[in-house]
Amino acid sequence: MALFRYLTDYLIEYYNNQKGALLLTGARQTGKTYAIRQFGKNFESFIEINFIERPDLIGLFSDVSSASDILLRISAVVDKPLVKGKTLIFFDEIQCCGNIVTAIKFLVDEGSYRYALSGSLLGVELADIRSVPVGYMGVKEVYPLDFEEFVINLGVAERIIKALSECWHECQPVDQLIHARMIELYRLYTIVGGMPAVVDSYLSTNNLQVVQQTQNDIIAMYRKDISQYADDEKLKIKEIFDLIPSELDAKNKRFILKRLNEHAKFDRYQNDFLWLSNAGVAIPVYNVEEPKQPLKLACQRNLFKLFSNDVGLLTAQYSDGIQAKILSGDISINFGAIYENVVAQELCCHGYQPFYFNSKRQGELDFIISDSEGVLPIEVKSGKDYERHNALGNVMSCREYNIAKAYVLCSGNMRKSENIIYAPIYMTMFIRPKSAGISIYQPDLSGLI
Repeated sequence: MALFRYLTDYLIEYYNNQKGALLLTGARQTGKTYAIRQFGKNFESFIEINFIERPDLIGLFSDVSSASDILLRISAVVDKPLVKGKTLIFFDEIQCCGNIVTAIKFLVDEGSYRYALSGSLLGVELADIRSVPVGYMGVKEVYPLDFEEFVINLGVAERIIKALSECWHECQPVDQLIHARMIELYRLYTIVGGMPAVVDSYLSTNNLQVVQQTQNDIIAMYRKDISQYADDEKLKIKEIFDLIPSELDAKNKRFILKRLNEHAKFDRYQNDFLWLSNAGVAIPVYNVEEPKQPLKLACQRNLFKLFSNDVGLLTAQYSDGIQAKILSGDISINFGAIYENVVAQELCCHGYQPFYFNSKRQGELDFIISDSEGVLPIEVKSGKDYERHNALGNVMSCREYNIAKAYVLCSGNMRKSENIIYAPIYMTMFIRPKSAGISIYQPDLSGLI
């Protein structure tokens, strides 16, 4: 049975409303290829060209002068018909084919067929692909399944998701039985994570040993990709990748360069961190000098936390036996690091760029995001004393920042205390951007014409 993903709805909407091609990008094993293959079933003819499996086909896109040349070459190497208006042509692993962008311009302009592309950010060619002119190709980054997708695939009923959503928006407590079950499922998610192959292995077997083996295979693949694509810096990048679990387990969770090298300086390692980020393997969360919009302008690039792209891969890198301890709620486990990793990946999946704030005078906030409503602080509390948050209180009381509300994500139930909303940690699935409310604006040109 196919996994439920909101990505499917995105693909349908995109191809119904856009004429251009679509590139799905992101880390390996996040389900890009699978999603396009499933979507391809909606077409009379689906043609897939994989440039890793068929490197000989890279030459199809060299020395071409028109779309008709490309289509003639494609028709010569595939065994399915090209039916005008009813064919989806899928180019996979496009990081191996540097001429694909020029070809897509020709093909989209010609207009007989629809096109989808997929590539891993581990490819060095993708930096150029991101500069595609608007109208030829859209780009959608694909993440692992988020928590909502995970529980839907487990079989949680739509009415339960709807009831939780209502509790979230109305800031009303969740039924205690449902709340307890959702906390249990959240702990399970921290073990399984959202990689489609891992989720599928859990759904098929319910065996956490099989789950961990699948996760170990993905981690090994990431390490192999680092060796293949990272050129001269592969040893440093591997070292950074391997340090992510232990750095998150540290007291302040900030990545400390001295653990790499006593004399390490950020400018010597900056590109290595960027490589992991661009590959989709790691999520950097940078410090901001002040919790004010726009957050990007206050970003301090040399101060950051580095999270795993998938919490299941993170827990798989910890010591053996951690899965049973997580499920039992063992207090010896540092749930803070694990929960923060889930929140970081959920925020990214929902379209936010998360930051954090740390000040000697006011303290540290786990996350800060911004949207049309302004700056929104988020604290993640794994223990029972979640109402203790001095840094959040200091920031919220500062008139200069003028922050309207904040979230404390915890194990407790929904409630509001003045401008702070206490929400169960699983409610992160409902933190999503709101539009600015202005879509069409016509200026007054009277007196100017």
